[in-house]
Amino acid sequence: MATRRIVVGMSGASGAIYGIRLLQVLKNTPDIETHFVMTPPAGQTIAMETDFTPRQVAALADVSYKINDIAAALSSGSYPFESMIVVPCSMKTAAAIAWGFDDNLLTRAADVTLKERRRLVVAPRETPLHLGHLRTLTQLAEIGAIVAPLMPGFYSRPESVGDLVDHSVGRLLDLLQIEPPAGMLKRWTGPKSEEDAESDEAPSEAEETPSYS
Repeated sequence: MATRRIVVGMSGASGAIYGIRLLQVLKNTPDIETHFVMTPPAGQTIAMETDFTPRQVAALADVSYKINDIAAALSSGSYPFESMIVVPCSMKTAAAIAWGFDDNLLTRAADVTLKERRRLVVAPRETPLHLGHLRTLTQLAEIGAIVAPLMPGFYSRPESVGDLVDHSVGRLLDLLQIEPPAGMLKRWTGPKSEEDAESDEAPSEAEETPSYS
């Protein structure tokens, strides 16, 4: 099977663990070659939010690039790669990609991905969103990007932060058309029983309400 070349970008939004976990999974996925670029704010966020150093994160990729190396291979449409994902994606980086402001290698590589009609997944992590943010995300969708906000799913009954991260990363892998590792992503298959499906009945007075702490 031919090697699939995937570009992973990280910018300075909170949620660095999503990008790190994605790189960890891709590192152990056969026939995947990862190319990595991150912004300086991404390095700051990695240091503040995790026990990793930026150097350790970059080492998870097969190839890593300096953010200002605008002459690197990723800057040209003639360099073949399959797809690109930016996770997490700050709203500044999202805006730069949306409006073609290629001021560094990450945004240039994203622009190349779009102009060459390749798959680009942008995973913003920001809330709340003002109208400018919403217009930026609309523009991204209109020019061909897949906008995948980092929103955890709860139908899998997560027991830890790691479970939440894995579920989101598994869904991002779906968007990259890469099968997640076994057990990483619990897919929704519908309610397990008729009782689970009953949602229009009020609980009885004797029924104890669960608490979450």
